[in-house]
Amino acid sequence: MFGKLNWKKIGLAAGLSLSLLAAGCGDSGADGDKSIELVYVEWDSEVASTHVIGKVFEDQGYDVTYTPIDNALMWEAVANGDADGMVAAWLPATHGPLYEEHKDNLVDLGTNLEGAKIGLVVPSYMTIDSIADLDQYADGLGSTITGIEAGSGVVTAAEAAVETDYANLDGWEVLPSSSGAMATALGEAFNNEEPIVVTGWTPHWKFASYDLKYLDDPEGTFGDEEIIATMVREGLEEDDPEAFTILDQFYWTAADMEEVMLDIQEGTSAEDAAAAWVEANQDKVSEWVAGIE
Repeated sequence: MFGKLNWKKIGLAAGLSLSLLAAGCGDSGADGDKSIELVYVEWDSEVASTHVIGKVFEDQGYDVTYTPIDNALMWEAVANGDADGMVAAWLPATHGPLYEEHKDNLVDLGTNLEGAKIGLVVPSYMTIDSIADLDQYADGLGSTITGIEAGSGVVTAAEAAVETDYANLDGWEVLPSSSGAMATALGEAFNNEEPIVVTGWTPHWKFASYDLKYLDDPEGTFGDEEIIATMVREGLEEDDPEAFTILDQFYWTAADMEEVMLDIQEGTSAEDAAAAWVEANQDKVSEWVAGIE
């Protein structure tokens, strides 16, 4: 889940204000052109959702700019008005601190997907069902949990699990990597029927590709079920009521998202996967654009 900060993306974030001033930041220009800037963190889930809603905007005549960006910078860009919106807010736990920091400077349009979840995930062939029993695999796993980007919500929770919440995991380490590296390690272990524990989240294509399970979390470190919400900049409703309405009405299911994610994972570009889903699901898309003239 979870995006990786680098200097190129910091530069993209820093340049958002200038590019959006030139593009009109979601306004219709003097010649009638429409544009919108969507920011997203490069988690497989948010690549899928952002390109799907972006394709809907393109079909409505918008020039869409997709900007991949670090977690914290994504929230800052919307709160500062440097970007128009994002459909990538995991709440209440994963992005909870960022939401509290920025909620007074952005507009919360509510849930766009229900049933999201984070936690520790293992292959179903492992004879373990709870984080409380994970120490049984200490030797086979090298007392290591394979994580994603450092600072992501699921990695932070995993670090809390081994450092404070589960005494049996004293001496364990959460090894940060990237979303892609985690998925590669999981696939290699699964194909060899080797033990592995990773930081995981739902929706994600890996659950369609492999037989996996979440470990029970009796201490509640990873929280309960989450939602993914849509956030937009202040003033978007006045500047571009059409864009505001589409984002406000955007809602789909975990199964919808996983279909797009799996298509991308199997080699289809994000743009083509989004376009195929939109074409095949016009009934849902029509609800998102209802009321648009």
